[in-house]
Amino acid sequence: MYTTLISVQQLKDLQSSGKPFIVFDCSCDLMKPEMADIMFATVRIKGAHQAHLDRNLSTHDSTAVNGGRHPLPSREAVAAWLGSLGFQNNMQAVVYDRNGANYCGRLWWMLKWLGHDAAAVLNGGLQAWEASGGAIDQGAHAPTKPSASKFELKPALREWVSTNQLAPQVGHPNLTLVDARGAARYRGEMEPIDPVAGHIPGALNRPFTENFTSDGFFKSPEVLKFEFENILAGRDPSTVVHHCGSGVSAVPNILAMELAGLGVTRLYPGSWSEWCNTPGLACAKG
Repeated sequence: MYTTLISVQQLKDLQSSGKPFIVFDCSCDLMKPEMADIMFATVRIKGAHQAHLDRNLSTHDSTAVNGGRHPLPSREAVAAWLGSLGFQNNMQAVVYDRNGANYCGRLWWMLKWLGHDAAAVLNGGLQAWEASGGAIDQGAHAPTKPSASKFELKPALREWVSTNQLAPQVGHPNLTLVDARGAARYRGEMEPIDPVAGHIPGALNRPFTENFTSDGFFKSPEVLKFEFENILAGRDPSTVVHHCGSGVSAVPNILAMELAGLGVTRLYPGSWSEWCNTPGLACAKG
């Protein structure tokens, strides 16, 4: 069972093992959502199913459990979608994208939230898979869907916090906020998406892109541990709550802390997009 990362070679071994698994392509373009379908049709890992950020991994209907630009669907809604793909509780999930792991972590975290531990991010993404000569599919035809199954919810393995839970804790020593957005957005020098520039008061900044080497792989556990401990500066890792713009690109920081051996931390899925749109909440710059 792979629970954090899976390498290209490990995925190839899994493909030939006869063990049950499903690969999910989570590729996306935040500024051009229509590109997700184009990218999936252009090239994908052989047999992969698409996990669309807007259609499958977010919702704006009554089942949403939080606010912001990419609200989480209910656990029941996600379980029903997985079941429609034939995904079962005994299966390994492998998630990837071609965007520097910006989006695939979302599904990795959601599977953990549903109680499914056998979920792993493909280290290096589609680029590493293609570079290794891994089998691919091309064209608009999606892989044949197996018979629908029932995916049963289990106790959540990851936790999230709401704006109402978070707001009273801001500024207290039992909360350490880590913002995964780029430094310029964090400082409030520019804001291309949300109506207000800046960050939650007291938040630390760890751009999610800093978790990767120049060739797109996660840094070693030792390096990640050193870097996160430097950022936390003595703060207890168990107090960390991660966020970003809309709860998506914060997840690589969650995964990186786990790879570093710093434990399981929480997600604020509403993130800056919900915080800055909530009346009465302070916003900081600099």
